Amino acid sequence: MPRTKRPRWAVAAGSSRWVRLGVTAVAAVVVAEAAAWLLRPRDVVEPVNVDESAYFPGEQLETARDFASGQRLILVGSLLAEGVVLFLLASGRPAATRRTLERLGARPVLGGAAAAAGLSVVVAVTTLPLGIAAHERSVDVGLSTQGIAGWFGDWGKSTAIGATLAGVVGTLALALMRRFGSRWWIPGSVGVVAAAAVLTWLAPVVLAPLFNKFETLPPGQARDDVLELAAKADVDIGEVYRVDASRRTNAINAYVNGLGPSKRVVLYDTLLEDLDRDERRSVVAHELAHVEGNDIGRGLLFVAIATPLALIFASGMAREIARRRGVEPGEPAFLPPFALAIAVAAFAIGIAGNQLSRGVEARADTFALELTDDPRGLIELQRELAARNVADPNPPDLYSALFRTHPEIVDRIGAALAWERGERP
Repeated sequence: MPRTKRPRWAVAAGSSRWVRLGVTAVAAVVVAEAAAWLLRPRDVVEPVNVDESAYFPGEQLETARDFASGQRLILVGSLLAEGVVLFLLASGRPAATRRTLERLGARPVLGGAAAAAGLSVVVAVTTLPLGIAAHERSVDVGLSTQGIAGWFGDWGKSTAIGATLAGVVGTLALALMRRFGSRWWIPGSVGVVAAAAVLTWLAPVVLAPLFNKFETLPPGQARDDVLELAAKADVDIGEVYRVDASRRTNAINAYVNGLGPSKRVVLYDTLLEDLDRDERRSVVAHELAHVEGNDIGRGLLFVAIATPLALIFASGMAREIARRRGVEPGEPAFLPPFALAIAVAAFAIGIAGNQLSRGVEARADTFALELTDDPRGLIELQRELAARNVADPNPPDLYSALFRTHPEIVDRIGAALAWERGERP
């Protein structure tokens, strides 16, 4: 039977839709970049150039670069694998999956939840071999202290949490599409920001304890230093916790999370046990900067600005993919093309988000220098972090631009050197 030729008006309409979609994609990226620029802290000391060989032995650099390059390849491989599986599912392959999604359409609410949760699990399983490879390489260099059984346990918990959240988000997104049609992105954007705020609030008290044990930092020099620096910075830090990170890693780290009553500063037990006082104070001062600068709120504001156009683009891209299979928005079968479109949008918007994050982290280093006036402590901290975390002090520029949330270690040392020379923002 001869193939029916598409009318010229249909071809023109299709081309017009893709042009509009391209314009929306560009606009979404421009808005995200503008948001990152507007929200970026300005009071940051500019780093001076640093010769990495003056701070890191050649053998350490060689080991770190070999490890980091392999991990970067695994990361890229995971993203490609995720993209391929989402593309295949969005295209209606395999046929058994397409038929399953069609049957789920008989009960849109439960079917949507099941489809979204299943999609999340499929992606997690697809990238599992690469995750195992990354873990084993971490064990080989002494970064990870966790056995494969414990790692699988964490992977199972993460996959279950991801599937649950995906089920909720997926079915709500489909419900909004059915209720509001092409304008679903308006309540959808509100929902994304609200969900981000709720997860930020709940994560420290609900999700994090599923993976680690947290205890209030006991009285002693470390707690005294935290309280003294907090008073000096005039910030309310909520509570300070010690986490048993050493059960998984030898890495050194600290972070701030939570909102309102769940706000807290969390210090790795490896940091408390293995850093000297000056290095520890530098870490604490850095984390206090995130509280003083309301950086969690800054991140939520970025999400609020970037989300609407990102959702408009993702919805349009998903519609064009689904149109070829006769799938309408609001059906469970719409979720695979929608997930693919969301992944594309998230990657593009994430580049701008990472730019903002690097600026925020650079400002936190500057704040730490102001609070402690100890550039040598920051330099020694960065050297220790690079050694313990098996980190490449100066990764490729393209990788940093796409994926890094913190400035390169050589730039953080360069900022401390600039401060030591009397340079100020």
